[in-house]
Amino acid sequence: MKKKKISQIRSSVDKEKAVVLFDGFCNLCSWSVQFIIKRDKKDYFRFASLQSEIASQFFKDYNIPKGFYQSIVLIENNAVYFKSDAALRIAHKLKGLWPVLYSFKITPKAFRDYIYTIIAKNRFKWFGKKEICYVPNEKYLVKFL
Repeated sequence: MKKKKISQIRSSVDKEKAVVLFDGFCNLCSWSVQFIIKRDKKDYFRFASLQSEIASQFFKDYNIPKGFYQSIVLIENNAVYFKSDAALRIAHKLKGLWPVLYSFKITPKAFRDYIYTIIAKNRFKWFGKKEICYVPNEKYLVKFL
């Protein structure tokens, strides 16, 4: 993908949508993306795997440290959220009772991120790993950058 096209995608997304960067090889992460898509009735989220060129560009543009490749990353309104903050902000935008999870925001961030880190470090062992990066079905392809 040419840099011009990436910048065009970035400018339209920055203004209108939130972007979720996820590990495309992780079964848990891929399942989470599918979960979000099914509950994103306002078509608010766009997705890119952490392994993609567009994700690399987001990492450069937002000065995201490489250590966050083990985290879900949410880019929303030109701000970047990681780990439990990203997960809770995503839940807050979903339909159903999922926004109630946002109330965990009152739990100390260090504790929330500690739990998140344990899951992230064990995600391949507990949920498995794909041989190829997650590819959405044709119906949802428009949601992927």
